[in-house]
Amino acid sequence: MSAALVSFGPNRQRHRRDNTHLGKGTAGTVADSIIRLQDIGLTLTSRAGAVEILRDVSLQITAGQSTAIVGPSGSGKTSLLMVMAGLEKATRGTIEINGHDITGLGEDDLAVLRGRDIGIVFQSFHLVPTMTALENVALPLELAGIEGAFETARQLLNDVGLSSRIDHFPAELSGGEQQRVAIARALSRRPPIILADEPTGNLDGKTGNQIVDILFGLRERINATLILVTHDERLAAMTDRVIRMSDGRVGSDDIKRPTMRAVTP
Repeated sequence: MSAALVSFGPNRQRHRRDNTHLGKGTAGTVADSIIRLQDIGLTLTSRAGAVEILRDVSLQITAGQSTAIVGPSGSGKTSLLMVMAGLEKATRGTIEINGHDITGLGEDDLAVLRGRDIGIVFQSFHLVPTMTALENVALPLELAGIEGAFETARQLLNDVGLSSRIDHFPAELSGGEQQRVAIARALSRRPPIILADEPTGNLDGKTGNQIVDILFGLRERINATLILVTHDERLAAMTDRVIRMSDGRVGSDDIKRPTMRAVTP
């Protein structure tokens, strides 16, 4: 059964997902973790020898929770996010995403999982420069064969305040406008997980605040789990949980408030 996507309007209905062909999934409950990392290690090779980027990281992220990953440059926080996304292959350990063990999946299956379950917002936007804002947002919907891709993309761009900029190319948009397009694209398939790598890192303070409002607002509307990497302590303070990385390890893990999530039929 393919996923039927509906816009972010007030009368939206949730779509069911076909999870039968990726990994070893099990039915979850509202108390289950949507992301589980067990003894994750990441070692990269350089001319100076092997470099340990992540060292025995074990985490469980509760469905519906907002989590900030903070730490100094080189602490492993972005690498940890990329491992969660399946964009970086862990050297050792086990990774479960939305009930599926993805540790041994190949690139094709990982791409399917990302398209279905994970929306990624990058610091540098990663928009296709030869496509308009509308085409960029519609692209993942078209690739998934979802009907009404452009209508959905148009609604999403309206939701992020860009209804008058849909026909503009990335080079014609400000940094804040490009990030709005990137957020709309990341959320276009209503993923249960949103991963954001320094989403305000390339923006001025005022624009960054606007992007944060949009990101958190849309995340709440689709009831998604949000994990973001940031250097901004004010942004981290807005989340339910703050994980501090140090030298490739979890230095501290502060859960500030419990997560309540309604059961989705």
